[in-house]
Amino acid sequence: MAESPGTLAAAIGNTPLIRLRRVTAGLPEGVEVYAKAEHLNPGGSVKDRAALNMIRDGERRGALYPGKTILDATSGNTGIAYAMLGASLGYAVTLCLPKNASLERKKMLRIYGAEIIETNPLEATDGAQRLARQLAAEYPDRYFYPDQYNNDANWQAHYQTTANEIWAQTGGRITHFIAGLGTSGTFIGTSRRLKELNPSVQCISMQPDSPLHGLEGMKHMATALVPGIYDPHLADANVEVGTEAAQAMMRRLAREEGLFVGVSAGANVVAALNLAQTLPPGSVVVTVLCDSGTRYMSEDIWQEKPPEGKHP
Repeated sequence: MAESPGTLAAAIGNTPLIRLRRVTAGLPEGVEVYAKAEHLNPGGSVKDRAALNMIRDGERRGALYPGKTILDATSGNTGIAYAMLGASLGYAVTLCLPKNASLERKKMLRIYGAEIIETNPLEATDGAQRLARQLAAEYPDRYFYPDQYNNDANWQAHYQTTANEIWAQTGGRITHFIAGLGTSGTFIGTSRRLKELNPSVQCISMQPDSPLHGLEGMKHMATALVPGIYDPHLADANVEVGTEAAQAMMRRLAREEGLFVGVSAGANVVAALNLAQTLPPGSVVVTVLCDSGTRYMSEDIWQEKPPEGKHP
């Protein structure tokens, strides 16, 4: 269902698809790499789409109505989207998130008026999920619990919008789609629809290369609570990216492409470029810029470390 024109919700989606031109230097001739600029959504991330769809789904089912509080676990981005939309639509929002979530994310959540319950940072989003589930079970009349990790409305947002936008923006030329796994909603929904539009489109999932990583929002599936919406059989291939490589790409995207994005976006682009190196002319690779770099300003990742033995 289309949102009413002139509303905040109507501003979500229809983000630009940007061709990467400088970080792609050295790729085989005739291979194109594009990035879906999801950091330009009003809430600053790809999660705006899923949050809106889960809220609207809750309203349609009668599970969310005035007086109820939206409750969920988050690493930050979906929570910001809930908080933004909650303020716009008149719902209170309570969020469970790891204590080590970035300072900027916590500030944004509080500015929007959300209540924050911090959880054990060593348990990452898994600990936040467990607490949110417990609170929802104890106070069912108080909370609407979308449970983004297990809610089909999450991936359906990308099935209905993201994939169709990419298809139109590439003129149906897309040959490869690659995206990281957090809740897995972006990858699952976009891939399912793209494969319906053209079964030959290759869909590749990306995840961190170890359980202890700095790719905020991404899951190392072998050691994490696996989201219920995740389908391990959908990907044509799976790749891993290290934290340092993703951080280095964040800096390159800002300085070489003018794209101020976060670490998960950096990881997606690393994976897309690695893939593109192996492809024949005529290939069109699309990935996702998940969120804005403004959410990582307080972190010590923007300044490149000088070579050993040299002064800055």
